[in-house]
Amino acid sequence: MRLYLIRHGQSVNNLLWAETQSDQGRSVDPVLTDTGRAQAECAARFMRDELHTHLPLNGQANKAARPMLLYTSLMTRAVETGEIIARALGTPFVALPDAHEVGGLYWEDKTTGEKIGVPGPNRAHFETRYPTLQLPHTLDERGWWNRPHEDKTLHAARAARVWEFIMAQHGTRQDILGLVTHGGLYNYLLAHILNMPTRENIWFTFNNCAITRLDVNPDELKLVYQNRFDFLPPEWLT
Repeated sequence: MRLYLIRHGQSVNNLLWAETQSDQGRSVDPVLTDTGRAQAECAARFMRDELHTHLPLNGQANKAARPMLLYTSLMTRAVETGEIIARALGTPFVALPDAHEVGGLYWEDKTTGEKIGVPGPNRAHFETRYPTLQLPHTLDERGWWNRPHEDKTLHAARAARVWEFIMAQHGTRQDILGLVTHGGLYNYLLAHILNMPTRENIWFTFNNCAITRLDVNPDELKLVYQNRFDFLPPEWLT
């Protein structure tokens, strides 16, 4: 199996933090900025046209190296990014709800500091706006999140579930797939894959629309590259 982990493009919350170093005014489920969409388009072209030319040591060119399946978190910034990439690749586009960012969907009470979960978009929302996205049968009209804010003690276990799902579906096959996810979840996921402790002072940088490649064989796992963004123009690096 070959897995490409892709971070979503720049969201309005990413831009807010970059400009203010504050979450004041954050969106519960932010959309992409114009830069974020441009990043996604650039990543899509790279994965469609150039992926086979960017090789690891001793690699061989193979135009079939692009993903045959693209998973995505159900958070809007990931779905918007994934839709652009899946359309360019002509590949099935499949929701993987557990791949969402740490914390889930929530707003914060500024008086008490309490983080309160919100339902999130429902099935009709996704079917109307993203008709090519394959949705889980469990998603109904109540919203895909519809639960409390996710406590940090739960992050590592959910990352493990994401990896277990991917391995169960693809781990013994020669499948090539992608997963559009988030910076926080990515850190827990990569730490789990590499059997590393998930501590606050260990952090894998993962720029917007950067790509990490993992090759999984029965007897080995290769981290071929991590946080690759050399296909993005300097002015679009966030």
